[in-house]
Amino acid sequence: MLASLAPALLDLAVRAARLGGGELRRRVDDVRQTGTKSSATDPVTDADLASESAVIALLTTERPEDGILGEEGTERESHSGLRWVVDPLDGTVNYLYRIPHSAVSIACQRSSGDGWQTVAGAVYDVARDEMFSAVQGDGARLNGEPVSVSTAVGLPAALVATGFSYRAGARARQAALLPRLLPVVRDIRSGGSAALDLCWVATGRCDAYYEDELALWDWAAGALIVSEAGGIVSQLDSGVVAAGPSLHDDLRSLVTAERP
Repeated sequence: MLASLAPALLDLAVRAARLGGGELRRRVDDVRQTGTKSSATDPVTDADLASESAVIALLTTERPEDGILGEEGTERESHSGLRWVVDPLDGTVNYLYRIPHSAVSIACQRSSGDGWQTVAGAVYDVARDEMFSAVQGDGARLNGEPVSVSTAVGLPAALVATGFSYRAGARARQAALLPRLLPVVRDIRSGGSAALDLCWVATGRCDAYYEDELALWDWAAGALIVSEAGGIVSQLDSGVVAAGPSLHDDLRSLVTAERP
């Protein structure tokens, strides 16, 4: 039953991501910060709220029995065995500074044993008009074209993406790893959007991504897209390590062994 429903779920995820992206596009030249979240440097804007509101309205209209978990506070119990995980603006600081690297991330998950498993996901890069998408078992795509992770890449040739918490203590822990990681890889990037970093791994624009402190909505869709692009994704505390098969285990060993 789920297999037959999957294309419709993906279609809805894509439409929801585009709808949220439209709200972001309309507000980019007049964005207003409305509050903060995890720290004083972690902003919420009117665009975050407008995007989530539009996405939730669409999901509620078309899938009223499904659960919802949204970054900006929307939470609804599932009565269908499915739920939607919504990040209405991943990369808020970039958006606030008009850096064109942020996205809307939508994942559909099904109840599986004691947890949830992502079965469809879409990540929409508004500035570049790029839609990354995947359905479980059917590969990953960028604007409808198949994509795949980089292959046969070892640590010395790897371009590794990462990100940083907005909490001072976590930042200090994450920064302490960099002097040991940087000498053994090609280079490190921090784009400011976990969802896009994961999608860039899926397309080979980066070879790997890791971050140890994320929320589910940051990675739920992107992790599926990496997996369906032939990559491996594993948990790292509340975050993930994502890379191609030739690189994942070595990177994971390094970032877990070297963490203070």
